[in-house]
Amino acid sequence: MKLILTQEVDGLGAPGDVVEVKDGYGRNYLVPRGLGIRWTRGGEKTVESIKTARTARAARDADHAKEIKTKLEANAVAVKVRSGAGGRLFGAVTTAEIADAITEVSGAPVDRRTIVVAQPIKALGAHEVSVKLHDEVSATVALNVIPA
Repeated sequence: MKLILTQEVDGLGAPGDVVEVKDGYGRNYLVPRGLGIRWTRGGEKTVESIKTARTARAARDADHAKEIKTKLEANAVAVKVRSGAGGRLFGAVTTAEIADAITEVSGAPVDRRTIVVAQPIKALGAHEVSVKLHDEVSATVALNVIPA
């Protein structure tokens, strides 16, 4: 099944890309969630409009992403979590919690799907996470996990 992606899908493509996927994946997952639309010959105009909008937005967002990167790398981000004796956490720090803390520091919303955590964070202390702010801009954020 050929689809035109309307949003970025990890491991598949960016908005405006024409991709070939299995019928069930496209019909049951991508199309109902609005991540893609069926490809047609008339859809080529849609592809062009999506790509032009993406390039215009990318040029505008690259400078903004660099500003956010300098804010994030200059300040440490504190995440408050529940912990037990010895500094062990009840579970792990989720990317949603990290995204909320980063949003408070930077003032700009950060999507949890753009945060890369190398190892699950299960202890108090200092950790590092990577945030993909833009296609060319990634920030390494110093994360302090503190008890609530």
